[in-house]
Amino acid sequence: MATVKIDQTNFQKEVLESETPVLLDFWAPWCGPCRMVSPVLDQVADEVEGIKVGKINVDEQPELANQFRVMSIPTLVVMKNGKVVDSSVGVRPKAQIIKMLEAE
Repeated sequence: MATVKIDQTNFQKEVLESETPVLLDFWAPWCGPCRMVSPVLDQVADEVEGIKVGKINVDEQPELANQFRVMSIPTLVVMKNGKVVDSSVGVRPKAQIIKMLEAE
């Protein structure tokens, strides 16, 4: 599944009401590490069944970044049933990102 651009208008439907786990990527276009992890997240979105990968540009969506207390980017947050089940800051290898999605 392709990644989904998340903003205030679709956050409720795409994330909080999602029936599948959602991996949120808090990023910005000027962030080098964000650009490094982006293709890995695209691969995860294509390869892992039953998940959704949402990308939140912190420059365009500061309210969502504040809501999740994002201090550094990239920040990855796994949501299940509208709740945060795991998160990490910084670049992670694909295997670690996939392992995050297995968290309860």
